[in-house]
Amino acid sequence: MRPACVMDYRELAKRRLPRFLFEYIDGGSYNEVTLHNNTQDLANIRLRQRVLRDVDRIDTSTTLFGQAFSLPVALGPVGLSGLYARRGEVQAAQAAHVKGTQFCLSTLSACSIEEVHAGTHQPFWFQLYVMRDRSFMRSLLTQAEVAGCSALVFTVDLPTSGARYRDTRSGLSGAPGWRGKVIRGSQMLRCPGWLMDVGLQGRPHTFGNLRPLLGKDARLEDFFGWISDNIDASISWSDLEMVRQLWKGPLIIKGILDAEDARQAAALGVDGIIVSNHGGRQLDGASSTANALPFIVEAVGDRVTVLVDGGIRSGLDVLKMLALGAKGVLLGRAWAYGLAARKAAGVGEVLDIIHEELRVAMALTGCKKITEIDANILIKPSTKDRT
Repeated sequence: MRPACVMDYRELAKRRLPRFLFEYIDGGSYNEVTLHNNTQDLANIRLRQRVLRDVDRIDTSTTLFGQAFSLPVALGPVGLSGLYARRGEVQAAQAAHVKGTQFCLSTLSACSIEEVHAGTHQPFWFQLYVMRDRSFMRSLLTQAEVAGCSALVFTVDLPTSGARYRDTRSGLSGAPGWRGKVIRGSQMLRCPGWLMDVGLQGRPHTFGNLRPLLGKDARLEDFFGWISDNIDASISWSDLEMVRQLWKGPLIIKGILDAEDARQAAALGVDGIIVSNHGGRQLDGASSTANALPFIVEAVGDRVTVLVDGGIRSGLDVLKMLALGAKGVLLGRAWAYGLAARKAAGVGEVLDIIHEELRVAMALTGCKKITEIDANILIKPSTKDRT
């Protein structure tokens, strides 16, 4: 199959990956209502098609946190993505930089900060969780600074992990010890391409940034144990103040869904907010990001740069999020599907598809530049069709 859209890469990823890895990236929490609403609420947004607007030259470039982007899209942090292709985070970072955009490395990555830095020689963003061991948090911040990371993405919506039924059923989190190994091992054997590329040639299968805590031989089954033992449920606004004092570069808070929380983050001097429900993987029944975004933009105004993730599968979705007030978007599942399907080339192809879809959507709504995209291209729910 020749992929035509992001969801085609999802199908290719499903064929190539062991089930436990595909379900991990594809699933959400509980009954996945919020996961569904992230995409459905975007799909329900209606656009004004305009004509005779002279859209011969479309410019999708923008600037975020002082950095030039070829399009208002970055690759968001995805845990375990180093297991989707051999040394996957390095490949994704390389693809992002080739396409003129940015990559954010997850704390829970296979490749360490140092490995990604050595493999790219380009600045990238780093995502940080609040951990019980604050000294280890500070050491990660130091590593990110030494590696030249150009922004810090501080995730605040994981005081505890949401219940993810698919991970239990697939054997990723629901079958400890030897039984889990047998289940996952049988799934790997059914995926010979992945087994050769990642299983055999992609070692070590450890969490590069966590090796000082977990040890060099940390295994996949240690992942959820580490989450429950080390992610700090006592996280508070004082932790944000601490990180703001330690990190001198752009500080972006990820996981804001409430306008009051957005105002408080802005008051503490953050540079950016990512409107996010963790891809529908935390509180099921929480607002979709498309619904939450306008209220947060209204709450913070121009005090901070507002980004958004969740449910974005096309350039049309990017356009809609920008029209709702975001200055840029982060992809999660979309680039992970591309990586799993076709390695670095797949990530680049996903970005190319989204770039072209955005260009077409801008032309058909009469927008020549990113700064021209606003709520005026939306058909409001109470507005009758213009005929």
